[in-house]
Parts: sequence; structure tokens; C-alpha cells
Amino acid sequence: QVHLAESGGGSVQPGGSLRLSCAASGFNVSGYCMAWFRQAPGKEREGVAIIDSDSSIYYADDVKGRFTISQDNDKNTLYLQMNSLRPEDTAMYYCSADPAPPRSEWWLMNRLAYTYWGQGTQVTVSS
Repeated sequence: QVHLAESGGGSVQPGGSLRLSCAASGFNVSGYCMAWFRQAPGKEREGVAIIDSDSSIYYADDVKGRFTISQDNDKNTLYLQMNSLRPEDTAMYYCSADPAPPRSEWWLMNRLAYTYWGQGTQVTVSS
């Protein structure tokens, strides 16, 4: 049974850093397309960072240079290192996975491409 469990969220001041983790079970992350999405109140869930099974990586434009997605295949865990956080990064962050999503960057950044989801972890950036 596929299960994704996020952790590492919290409250941080602007300019601060957080590292999110997503522990996966029931499948191997190395063989799946793994992604981080976020959803702010009143907004749609949006793609933040993707790491595909061929190690291709994609980022949303507003996080490029600040966020880094990675995974540890031995620990079967996905990570999101978030630096230089801004108030507009405040959202619930979700880990997602799919064995074979449509292989275009537009689709990979679309929540509809992913079958499995975690429960989310809250990130709040405020002074």
C-alpha cells in the first residue's frame, strides 16, 4: 500500500530556511516521478518542484534558485530544501508520486498527473 508522510514544516521568519521530508512506503521512490506541491488558502494547488525517475528536475519559476528537490533512494525519502523563504511561500506543502505521469513539464507541474498524495505539512513565513 502506497503511503507518503510529510514532515519538517513550521513557522519561520522571512529569509529563513526549512527542509521538508517525505517518507515513502509501499513503493520505491527511484522508480516514480516525485513532486512537491503547495496550496495557499483560497488558491489552487500548484507544482513547486519535480524529480522524475530519470533524475530530470523541474522547478516553478518563483522558487528557482531558492528551493532544491532531492531524494535518498536508500531511505526512500524525498526532500525539499527551502532557502530565502518569503511570506508568499506560506502554504500547505504536499508530497506526491506517480509511476508514469504524462512526460511534459506542463503536465508534471499539474496536480492531475499524480495518483498518490501525502497529508501535507504547513509552512508559515512571517515576521
